[in-house]
Amino acid sequence: MAKHSKTIPGRSQRVADQIQRDLAEIIAYELKDPRVAMITITEVQVTPDYAHAKVFFTTLPDDPTSVQNTLQGLRKASGFIRGQLGRRLTIHTTPDVHFVHDTSTSRGLELSRLIDEANKTRAADADEA
Repeated sequence: MAKHSKTIPGRSQRVADQIQRDLAEIIAYELKDPRVAMITITEVQVTPDYAHAKVFFTTLPDDPTSVQNTLQGLRKASGFIRGQLGRRLTIHTTPDVHFVHDTSTSRGLELSRLIDEANKTRAADADEA
């Protein structure tokens, strides 16, 4: 018997995964905008009617100007990307793609650094006692 989930239906998750794979290929091999380089698609969320896809990405140089340039390039090329995506997907509606910078990795690194710092001070306090 198939599992039913109210938060993420199986088909929507499979479609989102397929969109993520296809977008990674389109951006890496077919997009010629020099502003869009060295990005990773981390997650895709689709609406239940597949009309919109929110695409989360990270960039290798994670400074704000680089992220802004990449976001501008992705938004400028969104029509081309949607057209290429429409040729690859076999669903009734090709979603509009909306790009969002994913800050979860940088937040994770910062939290990890804070935890390491707290552990060092805790160990130093334990050595003194």
